[in-house]
Amino acid sequence: MHLIITDAWLAKSRAVYLSGTKLVLAGFVAALALMLVAAGMYHWVFLKGAREGWPVIGSLVKLMVKDEFEQRDRFMRENLDVMAKRLGEMQAKMMQLEALGERVSGLAGVNPNDIKTMPGRGGALVTGRSLTMEELQATLADLDKLTNQRVDLMTVMESRLFDQKIRKMMVPTQQPVAGGVLGSAFGWRIDPLNGRSALHTGLDFPAEPGTPILAAAGGVVVTQEYHSAYGNMVEVDHGNQLVTRYAHASRVWVKKGDLIKRGQKIADVGTTGRSTGPHLHFEVLVQGVLQDPQKFLTAGQKLPGPGVATASAPATQLPRPK
Repeated sequence: MHLIITDAWLAKSRAVYLSGTKLVLAGFVAALALMLVAAGMYHWVFLKGAREGWPVIGSLVKLMVKDEFEQRDRFMRENLDVMAKRLGEMQAKMMQLEALGERVSGLAGVNPNDIKTMPGRGGALVTGRSLTMEELQATLADLDKLTNQRVDLMTVMESRLFDQKIRKMMVPTQQPVAGGVLGSAFGWRIDPLNGRSALHTGLDFPAEPGTPILAAAGGVVVTQEYHSAYGNMVEVDHGNQLVTRYAHASRVWVKKGDLIKRGQKIADVGTTGRSTGPHLHFEVLVQGVLQDPQKFLTAGQKLPGPGVATASAPATQLPRPK
């Protein structure tokens, strides 16, 4: 009997518990439905009031739209001010670039008058309105056009300077013997072997046997041979019909056709050929005409080019060694 009563009481408790759970779920669903209905009604009333111009709803909509527009306008103004500041910095740098280009143009052989610089500007700062997007875009377009012009000009000047550098590297201004002391200059002298007056066709640099002989300029080896008068001889063509000759070497380190650089070791000092002692005999020829090599060696950076040396050089023709 006691067991029957207990089982009945448990069954009743479960029924009551299940009914309470369902009740909570039903209440939650009802609240959610009520919230959705309220949100829909609010949205419908708000849209209807905004469309039909209800006083309260219309004022609220205007305030919200005005606040949104003000935020967008403030954001755009701040960004435009930042962009305008950057634009001013770019214009200042462009003016510095133009000034630099004007100075460099003289070195490149470009007429400075061809560079149209912007006129000077200045004055007291009076703060005005911010730039509009159209004004900013127009200024950026002008700056882009000016930048392209400066790039083209700098490209031309770079080409001119590179060409000048190449020409300078092809002019024999490098001492052929490092620290060498001039022993015999170019011109007429008493020949050391027969005692008669004779033309010395180059410069003599006395040095110890084995002292490196350096290329006076970059070029191509056109001759590497033994000659009865010059001994072991090397000739280097530097272009523009300019040739240097190195004679009496004890040993030669280059061969015909080699491309050499300024200051490169091409041979060793010796006393081969018609010589009284170890030294380098150095010659310079332009269009086959003997030049005084000392003019090239002392000219250095100020040498305008081989054409000037040709005009002022003595017209002494040197036959090709046989």
